[in-house]
Amino acid sequence: MPSPSRWLATGLALICLAGEARALDPNHALSQYLREQWTTDNNFPGGAIDAITQTADGYLWMGTEKGLVRFDGVNFRLISSFSEFSGDPVSGLTTDGEGRLCVIFWGAGVLCYRDGKFVNLAHIVRRTTLEVASSWREEDGAWLLTDLIDGILRVRGENVQVLAPPTALPPSLVLAIAETSDGRIWLGTAGGLFYFADGRTTRVTGISDKRINCLLPVSDKELWVGTGKGLYRWNGTLLSRVKLPRALADLQVLALLRDHDGNVWAGTTRGLLRINASGFSFSDESDFGSGSINALFEDREGNLWAGGARGLERVRDGTFVTYTLAAGSPPYKQEGPVYVDSENRTWFAPAGGGLYVMKDGRVQALMQSGRHKEVIYSITGIKNEIWIGTQHSGLKRFEYRNGVIDDKTYTQANGLPENSVFAVYQTQDGAVWAGTLTSGVSEFKGGRFVTHTTAEGLASNTVSAILETRDGTIWFATPNGLSSLSRGHWTTYATGDGLPSNSVNCLFEDSYGVLWIGTSTGLAFFKSGHVQVPREPPDSLREEAFGISEDKEGWLWIATSGHVLRVSNQKLSSGVLSSAEVYEYGAADGLPNATGVKRSRSVVADGEGRIWFSMTRGLSVVDPSHITNNSAPALPHVEAIMADNNPIAVDTLARIPSSRKRITFIYSGLSLAVPERIRFRYFLESFDRGWSEPTAAREAVYTNLSPGSYRFRMIASNSYGQWNASEAAISLEVDPAFWQTWWFRVSCMVAFLALLWALYQLRLRQVARQFNIRLEERVSERTRIARELHDTLLQSFHGLLLRFQAATNLLPERPAEARKTLESAIDQAAQAITEGRDAVQGLRSSTVVASDFALTINTLGQELASGETNPNATEFHVEVEGAPQNLHPILRDEVYRIAGEAMRNAFKHAQAERIEVEIRYDERQLRVRVRDDGKGIDAKYLNEDERPGHYGLRGMRERAKLLGGKLAVWSKLDSGTEVELSIPASRAYETSPGRRRSWLAEKLTGKLAEKDTEAKS
Repeated sequence: MPSPSRWLATGLALICLAGEARALDPNHALSQYLREQWTTDNNFPGGAIDAITQTADGYLWMGTEKGLVRFDGVNFRLISSFSEFSGDPVSGLTTDGEGRLCVIFWGAGVLCYRDGKFVNLAHIVRRTTLEVASSWREEDGAWLLTDLIDGILRVRGENVQVLAPPTALPPSLVLAIAETSDGRIWLGTAGGLFYFADGRTTRVTGISDKRINCLLPVSDKELWVGTGKGLYRWNGTLLSRVKLPRALADLQVLALLRDHDGNVWAGTTRGLLRINASGFSFSDESDFGSGSINALFEDREGNLWAGGARGLERVRDGTFVTYTLAAGSPPYKQEGPVYVDSENRTWFAPAGGGLYVMKDGRVQALMQSGRHKEVIYSITGIKNEIWIGTQHSGLKRFEYRNGVIDDKTYTQANGLPENSVFAVYQTQDGAVWAGTLTSGVSEFKGGRFVTHTTAEGLASNTVSAILETRDGTIWFATPNGLSSLSRGHWTTYATGDGLPSNSVNCLFEDSYGVLWIGTSTGLAFFKSGHVQVPREPPDSLREEAFGISEDKEGWLWIATSGHVLRVSNQKLSSGVLSSAEVYEYGAADGLPNATGVKRSRSVVADGEGRIWFSMTRGLSVVDPSHITNNSAPALPHVEAIMADNNPIAVDTLARIPSSRKRITFIYSGLSLAVPERIRFRYFLESFDRGWSEPTAAREAVYTNLSPGSYRFRMIASNSYGQWNASEAAISLEVDPAFWQTWWFRVSCMVAFLALLWALYQLRLRQVARQFNIRLEERVSERTRIARELHDTLLQSFHGLLLRFQAATNLLPERPAEARKTLESAIDQAAQAITEGRDAVQGLRSSTVVASDFALTINTLGQELASGETNPNATEFHVEVEGAPQNLHPILRDEVYRIAGEAMRNAFKHAQAERIEVEIRYDERQLRVRVRDDGKGIDAKYLNEDERPGHYGLRGMRERAKLLGGKLAVWSKLDSGTEVELSIPASRAYETSPGRRRSWLAEKLTGKLAEKDTEAKS
């Protein structure tokens, strides 16, 4: 026994959404609709479908045995968790006045979607409980319920109205409920049909089967009733059985639907039934599970959805309709010519032979005298006169009147150059042109043939197509170029004249007088006396072209080796056609395949504006007037946000944790007709510069987004390429890590500045301390020298004065003694001069030659070698190893003084024959050695630092230590002395060799130089 949910689905299936939905064409056979099924084999969650509806956001919803299922055209999502009714099956679906979903659980209650969650309808309408058996949605959004406790209820928003108490209900269980425009509420039960009006319930007689499965009200005087054993129709007064074909008479009808075009659809236990003015059509769905159709629904785009025992099926119109020779048979191998005469009869010839004519969808084979086996290459004619070119039988002419054919055949015996006629064309003056495979083209006029070949100017003796243009010129397509005959003059066009290829397949003149030429490498056109090629055509227009025609709106329809295309002839010829304006058609549009055939006429237009295509797998036709620009737009949705594969709550504002690196936006566009053709564009504000290019991908990925506020926007186009005006958008906030927060950055900046200030102050203190040390050293040195001047030079001069005074006193009385005193004074004066020179040399600075320390040392050595301190004529020499480096100014002076002291001691005391100074610039240190080969120094004086009253070595060691260096002295009696000063390179050089100094070091060095300058001044 069918479950009550099956009968409940009837009312739900009749929900109609606003819009320009185009229903299924009633003139098509069921086999000509495009059908697609989803079962467990292709992602359907499983379970029999008992109800289908669509919410205002475009999603399709199904109530199944496994729970509630949502479908966006590509992906299914099973929602099986309802805590309040966890054990109850979903028996019905409907929407409220605002298009929000309501889920009906058989005999239990109703859940309605509110503010992001499902809420019990009983709570909304302030009822304790609801036990719903059946429901019906009214046109204004209100809906009727039959409740086992309260009777018949009308629910509108949060208000509920009791229309009839439970005592007014029929005694049997109500399986279906509906309301007609006259206010009658119809009740289908397990015990018959009833209606409620004027406060009472009335039984309807005339139905042999008491089980009423579904109801379909059409008007106040028309009601369709589906029962367990057939279909009934009420006309306002009488209820009568619908007379179906005998094989369908006792079908159990489970669901009923009336679409926008007036087709009545019935879902039965064996398949799908359609009823319209043309009669009955039935589709056996035995391959679709058990064949049972439990629920029907028409969506906002006019697609018919059928829910069965095994899954979901979509039935829709295709842009193209493909005809077969036998009803219900698969597409056959056409590959022949097609022609439409003045009475809109379509003539076509399959590849296997024979000739067929079709009128109003009915095909008739012309079976005279073996003609059905003859392969036909071309068809043409005027009015009832038809000419055909055959493979071996020459040219045939016949008249078709009321199904009777009067024919005549022309062969070589009648003047044809050969019997293989590939192209035939009849001009306005009645002449018939027959293009042969190898013997040129013949004109038949006045009862005789006149043949033209390459000898007269034809490009090739093989003719592919013939066309007369409005100026009377006859054009011939050949494998060797394009030829024209005008007023007896032949002209040939080839690749040198602008053709993309010499192999020309087809010709067509459009409504603007432009001649279009289909070649083996794409399209060309003849305009203003020249052959031209469209500028930068899309790749699909570079394919081999087999047929061209034009519709009433000025669009060209083109069949190529791989596509069926629609383009604007004006834009194509003017060179402003973009790839987005080239419309391609394929299997999703009703074409079994999109490969054209090489015949002289394979694409033609009829008098009603339809375009006929002879394709490799059948004869297809398109009505361009049905390609509307006001089809339902795709509804964009942002489905989810993933951060490193972790879901993020999609709310008004989505927050992304700071640790996430990969952000994925998952989105969809709700257009259920051909979802695979939906295209998307997206834009992430504060990151992207503009909208993305159209893409079929349903997710967008961003990596390493900086902290801040963003807004993701997305739009979608439907299967016809029309972009929606509205967009889906969601704002998000990427949280910063603690090191990316403003307060952390400010704190780091403050800490950095504080560190710089501390380092600066530390360095200033170091420089000041070093400066003070250097200053104290210099003051001490100058004090020492001043003391030495006082103790030596000044005392000597004071002694000289005394001696001169004594000599003066002795002169009058003792001249000889006075003379000796003066000579002694002169010797003392010479000694005073020597002592003064030594003191002055001690005060001298090394900055005589600031840029060359070796030169400064050499200058000092030469002065010492030429003075009285060098009585032994000691040889002096300076050696330099390594690349000379600039020394720190203060350090340079100290090194100079240490070296100078060692040199003076050597010249004064060593009694050496040779004194050498070695200056070595190493990467790690500066090393200065002063060595001599003199008498040496007693070891005890080296260990005890110095002789009493002598402070030279001690002072040199103290200076070296203050410089951060080391002073070493090696000496042995009669073996000479060597004094070595070594200072680290980082202290000695202004810039260390092989590396660049930091800007901080350069700043601090600058400060040091400024202090030194101030000290010297």
